[in-house]
Amino acid sequence: MSTLDTGLTLIRTAAGRVSAANGWMGNAFKGWMPTGLYARALLIMIVPMVVLQSVVAFVFMERHWNTVTRHLSAAVVQDVAALIDVYKDYPQDKDRAQIRRIAQQRLGLVVDFLPVGDMPPPGPKPFFSLLDQTLSVQLGRQIGKPFWIDTVGRSNLVEIRIQLDDAVMRIFALRSAAYASNSQIFLFWMVGTSSILLIVAVLFLRNQIKPILRLADAAESFGKGREAPNFRPRGAREVRRAAQAFLEMKSRIERSIEQRTAMLAGVSHDLRTILTRFKLELELIGDSPEVDGMRRDVDEMSGMLEDYLAFARGDSGEQAQPTDMAMALEELRSDAERNGHIATVAFHGLPVVTVKPASFKRCLANLVSNAARHANAISITGHRDHRYLTVAVDDDGPGIPVSMREEVFKPFLRLDDARNQDEGGTGLGLAIARDIARSHGGDIMLGDSPMGGLRATVRVPV
Repeated sequence: MSTLDTGLTLIRTAAGRVSAANGWMGNAFKGWMPTGLYARALLIMIVPMVVLQSVVAFVFMERHWNTVTRHLSAAVVQDVAALIDVYKDYPQDKDRAQIRRIAQQRLGLVVDFLPVGDMPPPGPKPFFSLLDQTLSVQLGRQIGKPFWIDTVGRSNLVEIRIQLDDAVMRIFALRSAAYASNSQIFLFWMVGTSSILLIVAVLFLRNQIKPILRLADAAESFGKGREAPNFRPRGAREVRRAAQAFLEMKSRIERSIEQRTAMLAGVSHDLRTILTRFKLELELIGDSPEVDGMRRDVDEMSGMLEDYLAFARGDSGEQAQPTDMAMALEELRSDAERNGHIATVAFHGLPVVTVKPASFKRCLANLVSNAARHANAISITGHRDHRYLTVAVDDDGPGIPVSMREEVFKPFLRLDDARNQDEGGTGLGLAIARDIARSHGGDIMLGDSPMGGLRATVRVPV
């Protein structure tokens, strides 16, 4: 392998590791990120503001605050050094009254002289005291004598003691004279103003997010087969455009369903007229084995026609309303028992659910009748939580092979050996049931039953 190939291999390996690390970091970052638009928009506003203020505050503290404090402390130490020079060069001032007067009137310092050796022991240094550090540096640089300072003992004063040859000079200086104490005011105004602006921005952002949430609620309600009566386009131009597009899509879907229903109603009327004519002619012919067979064929054709129309019509025209599902399941159990089957019902949770009652009952009735056609015992179990209504129909029949459990939902499909093959059946029972469940925003799943047969589970959002 040449040097170029080796280099390319190393580059590819490094690029792969960088890509893997980038993917890992991206996934980790996604885990920390909020999922809601409102929370993400708040982060988009808050994070840049916090970063900007942090940078400004750091620069201010590091440059302006430190520089001003250093200059102020140096000026105070210079005044103290001047007083020390006066004390040394003018010994005629025995009681040191002139030094005290000059210090107090001209320099704003309170000076006193203590006996030699009256120096407190060195105390612990404050951890984050800029004034203590700056004063210590300036005293060591300009005076160069043993000193002791107290920057935390009194709130508005700084005490400095300096060891002289024959005395200890004690100086009290205002903290504001040696320390940039008004820096907190700057920080207060910066944080306070930013907080007010942030609150105003949050309120405006909330008003901008509301139309998007209303659009999502309207789309979710339409997916569940419910109406959103008070919905209309609001908010920003882009949100209004999306809402208007949703309303136009909803109108087109409803118009298509209405046209299909009207067409099928016309077809139904024509076919029923012909079937009624057949029935009258058969009644006029009289009774015979051949006539009885023709009557059964006409009845079967009528049933098939009703199934076709029910499948094509779906649940159009019916409005969703609160429905007692426990009572509806009890009615299904009674119907199954009247037909000679053993049926049990159990329901858990709040029974009142907003659905289209007639169509949803037809969905469950198709599942129960499908189970009753091929089983002796049926168990109907309902459960409602804060998100879903789940109804499971179990039986002890032969079941459906796993490979065919999705195929049986196709319209007009009849399996040779499957349980949904029935004499005179159209192969639309499960298709109609799934169509109704999906019109409510849910679905139907088939699985193995604890009773040994098939379990059909309907789950719709509440």
